[in-house]
Amino acid sequence: MIRSHVFRLAAVCAAVPMLALAGCSSSSGGGGAQQQAAKTELKLYNDKGAWSKYFDQMGVLSKQQIGLSMKPVGYTDEPTYQAFIKASFRTDVKPDLFTWTTGGRLAEIVAQKQVAETTQLWQEAIKSGDLTAELAKYYTVGGKQYCVPLNAAYWGMFYNKKIFDEHKLKPPATWDELIQIAATLKKSGVTAFYHTSVLFSFVWFEQLLAGTDPDLYDRLSTGQAKYTDPGVVEVMQRWKSMIDAGYFNNPGDKTDPGDVLKTGKAAMVSFGTWFNTSMTQREMKAGTDYGFFTIPNVNPALPKTSMIFESGPLCSLAKAPDPQASAKYLKWWVTPAAQEKWASARGDVSANPKVAIADEAIAQVGKAAGSGEFRLVNRYFEAAPPPVLTAALDGFGAFVVKPDGYQKVLEDIQRVADEYWSTHQPGD
Repeated sequence: MIRSHVFRLAAVCAAVPMLALAGCSSSSGGGGAQQQAAKTELKLYNDKGAWSKYFDQMGVLSKQQIGLSMKPVGYTDEPTYQAFIKASFRTDVKPDLFTWTTGGRLAEIVAQKQVAETTQLWQEAIKSGDLTAELAKYYTVGGKQYCVPLNAAYWGMFYNKKIFDEHKLKPPATWDELIQIAATLKKSGVTAFYHTSVLFSFVWFEQLLAGTDPDLYDRLSTGQAKYTDPGVVEVMQRWKSMIDAGYFNNPGDKTDPGDVLKTGKAAMVSFGTWFNTSMTQREMKAGTDYGFFTIPNVNPALPKTSMIFESGPLCSLAKAPDPQASAKYLKWWVTPAAQEKWASARGDVSANPKVAIADEAIAQVGKAAGSGEFRLVNRYFEAAPPPVLTAALDGFGAFVVKPDGYQKVLEDIQRVADEYWSTHQPGD
């Protein structure tokens, strides 16, 4: 299946060192032969080891508020984590709660009847205003909801404010202004953008395509367009021109992106708002040491700015050790009392629209996104079918090292896409 380095790419969504993708599943019923007496402490298995202290804080709070404590069991190796969760489907060692990803991987384990349904929880939370109907679609499989949001994140550009101030730069309002910033920095010997051949190799592809033609992006994700179509080829050519211009760091550099931004090895890093946690972990102050801005569209004629959006799930198994306890925890998790703590501790936005965000720039983005100001585009990691994603991550990783090979990269991805869509209905 997916190679180990691709699995690590899956750590795309949450903590910076492992930047893990969020999980999947919730518990509202079921229970196996080994169901025990009602639990007072739950274990949350996750692929976000860098967030352990934040999970610990939530466990203390949940104990106080609902009488259920929670202990995180964090993995730093994605293949090992995925193997454990999938093994739990067949063994007696089952997590109370676990993280996964939305999109194709969630649909896959729902089809195996492993994930607890949360439809009623969603209906109640939407009615109370703790979750939104817009967000529900990311958790819907076959007309029913599964899991709850572990996190929600909007993607933009984090930038080193001291570098910007030194060169008298300000956040751009247009794509041309962004490129001019990159050119100005290059002339001064400063690397403008971070990218990588291993982790998050898809970031610039999704941003360039969504900011050029978001309709094409959506069609590509659902098999209604091809990677060899002219619009996709043009995006790769634009990406190549930026690499050729020297705007990016060495993609093989293994420096953690949080350290890249703090030390100024690159002036800008594009990630979801969860990356803010990396800044706070490094004792960087928003507005003083770093800032955040919305990335302008490549195509200025688009009616709305395209913004990459992601939400990672927190789940339980259909046959969790104590289904009622897991369901109780998930219901509490989406409440304002829980989400205010979760968001403020990490300095990120919340899936609960009632929660105020301390970081002004990120708070403004969250408010604007919630009001419909942006066109939200599902992050590529969740939007692409799993086999296509695997091929694409490999392909983009190769491309950033040897950008001249972009045409072959697209052809290779399309071969996998053709095979996938030959047995699936385009548009699903």
